[in-house]
Amino acid sequence: MDPKPYSYRDDPAVPDFDDSRAVFVFDDVCVLCSGGVSFIMKHDKAGKIAFASAQQQPGAAICDHYGVDWDDSFILLSGGKAFIRTDGYFEVARLLGGVFRLGLIFQIVPRPIRDWFYDLVARNRYRWFGKAEVSCQMLTQEQRERLL
Repeated sequence: MDPKPYSYRDDPAVPDFDDSRAVFVFDDVCVLCSGGVSFIMKHDKAGKIAFASAQQQPGAAICDHYGVDWDDSFILLSGGKAFIRTDGYFEVARLLGGVFRLGLIFQIVPRPIRDWFYDLVARNRYRWFGKAEVSCQMLTQEQRERLL
C-alpha cells in the first residue's frame, strides 16, 4: 500500500470521484460481497461510506493504483488511505461506531492469522456463496444509489 494519503488523486489513470467519505471497493458479482455491502449500508445510517464496484470505474482504477487484485480483497479508502483484508473491516467497524467497535478486539489476533482466514474465504467465496447473475443483485434501489 502507498503510505501517502490521497496518492490516487495524482494518478491520471484514476478518474475523479467524490472521496469526501470513505469508499468501499468490492466485487459486485460475489453474493457474499454484495451481501456484506448491503449489511454495511443498512447499518451506516449516517452515510459515512460510499461504494464502488471493482469491475467498473473508479473502483477498477483504485484497485490498479494500489496493486490489489479485486479477486483477492476489497479496498476501503478512508482519509485517503487504503485498507485491505481484515484491516479494512476494522476500519469499517470504526466508521460504523457503536456496537461494531466491539469487533476491534479481534485486532489482538496477529494480522497473518486474521488474513489467512480472510484469504481462505476470499478464494472460496464463489463456490461457497455463489455468483450473482446481475451485478449488485442483493442491493435495493436505494442502496444502488450509494454506488459511485
